[in-house]
Amino acid sequence: MQVKRVLAEHRRFRESLDRPEEVQRQLLTTILEQNAHTSFGREHGLASVRTVEELRRAVPIRTHEELMPWIERTMDGEENVLTVDEPVVFFSSSGSTGREKHIPITRTYMQSTFLPFYHATFAPLLQTLPQALARPEGVLNLWQDPTAPITRTHKGQPHIGASQVDYRKFGEDSAVGPGNNAAWSRIPDGLASASPWDRSYYKLRLAAEQDIRLLIGINPAMVAALPYQLRELWPRLVEDVRAGTLDGHRHTTPNPERAQEIERYAKTFGTVHPYHLWPRLSAILVWNSALASLYLPRVREMYGPGVQLLSAPIASCEGPAAVPIDLHRGAPLYVPGCVYEFVPADRPVAADSETLLVTEVEENKDYHLVFSHVGGMYRCAVTDVVRVVGRVGRTPRIEYVGRNTVRSAAGEKLTEATALRALNAACHDTGAEIRNATYHLEANGSGHGGRYQIAVAFAGPPVLALASALDARLSEQCDGYLAGRRSGLVGPLEVITVHRDTFQREWERAVRAGQRPPRVKDRVFVPSKEAWARLIATELEAAA
Repeated sequence: MQVKRVLAEHRRFRESLDRPEEVQRQLLTTILEQNAHTSFGREHGLASVRTVEELRRAVPIRTHEELMPWIERTMDGEENVLTVDEPVVFFSSSGSTGREKHIPITRTYMQSTFLPFYHATFAPLLQTLPQALARPEGVLNLWQDPTAPITRTHKGQPHIGASQVDYRKFGEDSAVGPGNNAAWSRIPDGLASASPWDRSYYKLRLAAEQDIRLLIGINPAMVAALPYQLRELWPRLVEDVRAGTLDGHRHTTPNPERAQEIERYAKTFGTVHPYHLWPRLSAILVWNSALASLYLPRVREMYGPGVQLLSAPIASCEGPAAVPIDLHRGAPLYVPGCVYEFVPADRPVAADSETLLVTEVEENKDYHLVFSHVGGMYRCAVTDVVRVVGRVGRTPRIEYVGRNTVRSAAGEKLTEATALRALNAACHDTGAEIRNATYHLEANGSGHGGRYQIAVAFAGPPVLALASALDARLSEQCDGYLAGRRSGLVGPLEVITVHRDTFQREWERAVRAGQRPPRVKDRVFVPSKEAWARLIATELEAAA
């Protein structure tokens, strides 16, 4: 990764923050000039659109699923549907319903939007740790895996995650992810088709003999899982390091001294922690808001007391959202990349929802994000909810606060953002520290009313007062919850203490089942009854 490119893109981004209206107007003009005469553009009269207000009248807000008829036409080979230039790949991501997304990625979008955003994100890291990007051999990149096996659409186009992109295919040698150029980091071709679980072990094994200074984690679930993997897999790791093998295949020079050192740590401490392997680790690049903000402080202890948690950029597969510029909370909107609209999160997004523009949002309010960009996403509502936590220049500083999922037992509307704020406050009230947690709504047999349960893996002894404290905080912060409690339709909240490794085991289960680690994310609301049953089955282990 070229330092000059990183600094240049970040400088361009910083210069946009004092004039977001101008930058957004120019971007809308570019989008329309590029794509007004596509099939989508003709159907919606984009040739006559000049302003966001006209765009609102011409194009209803849609989700990715609602844009799929046009995307499917593109996948079937029809040209000039959403964009003038054809998609090179389709980004994949499991939606909130579990269905795969297919986001068309064109060369124009990659070069004018995604890659400038991507480069700009590394500037705070470069400014904080100047040598980090200059030493690829000292970077462990858990997030990117451009040599992983890829899936394809029904017509054979690459259908991959953003973490799988080989940017060199877009003529961008400078965009090779930190750590991916290290000679030691390449998984041998003979093992390239291995399962995601084995590939995650290979990364750990290959890094075990290196002087790692920086960890690129992005997804906090992966950062939390690595110490668990070490605890579970250190005997396998010792065997491979001692023999110079990778899963039994000869790979490097045998290193019995390093193997003995790792084994000694395990015998002394009962496990191997990341700081045993990498005592000079300085920083982890990771999403550190929402649920992760509650458990990352304890996770960081296993990486080392001096390790910094640097904020990763905010994005979805539909488009970029925000780029950190410093070590403060939140990140300013990436106004050169998308035309942003906001819908207040106290109501669901509809096709005709009234929206606010970048300079109209209020601090300490939650919003649904709506994207428009040159890659063919026109007024696309994403599942992420963000909170405005300040401003940089005239541009909002935002943080991710959860998905747009809502639960209701008796008319209350419990959003992920509210559920997390209540949990955070209750932990502060009681001194509880957690490894992870997830909510479940248990409905009454009558089908009306119910109660909330929350499975909690505590970082220390279980805190019995957490249930009453969380019940009180939900009564304060969730509209309708207190009324439901008073009427008896919403029962008292129950905290179920689960085994400390419960959430890491769920992570392992998903990865062993074939999910790539970057896709396995925290869930504020447990996604299924089956998953909930597995989680609380560990309650007896926790009690023991």
